[in-house]
Amino acid sequence: MPMEFIINMLKNKKSLGQHWLKDREILLKIASDASFGGDLTSSENDCSSRVALEIGPGLGTLTSALFRHFEKIVAVEFDAALAAKLPLQFPGKDLTVFNEDFLQFDLSSLPAGYIAVGNIPYYITAKIVRKLLTAENRPSRIVLLVQKEVAERMVACESLLGLSVAVYADARLGLKVGKEYFTPPPKVDSQVVILDVLREPRVSAYDLERFWKMAHAGFSAPRKKLAGNLAGFFNVDKNAMREVLASIGVSPDARAEDLSLVNWMDLLDFSLVS
Repeated sequence: MPMEFIINMLKNKKSLGQHWLKDREILLKIASDASFGGDLTSSENDCSSRVALEIGPGLGTLTSALFRHFEKIVAVEFDAALAAKLPLQFPGKDLTVFNEDFLQFDLSSLPAGYIAVGNIPYYITAKIVRKLLTAENRPSRIVLLVQKEVAERMVACESLLGLSVAVYADARLGLKVGKEYFTPPPKVDSQVVILDVLREPRVSAYDLERFWKMAHAGFSAPRKKLAGNLAGFFNVDKNAMREVLASIGVSPDARAEDLSLVNWMDLLDFSLVS
């Protein structure tokens, strides 16, 4: 059945942020990124031992592309009608579909080293990323098509989301995808973001809780200067906090978005010995 017919037959649900990506070459590129460029037809880059976790497969267009690289796909789809239709599109394939909210999905049921991939709703991107990165059973790679501005924030430390990514993964931007490639077209362009997840976070497990308390305090009022945001966390006045920042090579007038991960880790070290 032609994909354009299927797309026209099914109405998207705006409440779920559904926008169908219709370009085959883009779908194949996303699937290739997820598989580290490997292909089941290549003995050198065989990815058949890996499992792909697809988040929000929708009409199965990306699912089809993923089966060129993975022998097994676990798909989590919130829309009951789409979840019911998906297995019928791939007879004979090793596809397991769960009709549930991905934020409630048990990642521990997946094999170690699985790869997470999806064209995900913009409004829930941060929650999905944090769930994947902080799970006990984290994926080895995450490839997501998200709003372009969000993708750019994910590869920088200018927000809590970007800082979270930096702690748990190496991030880079992939293909840009214009809104005209979607049905119906969203209001903004999208971009692929690729996260290679670290075996261990860059902040030790022992220090993570304190690190995030500090980061949340720092970003509590993003437009205000960091010295004022962090003074309470360090239990010092604003002038003393400016001196702390200067001592680690950060401008006393800096805002949270100005700091690198190294700067945040230096602040953590200072807080632990102060």
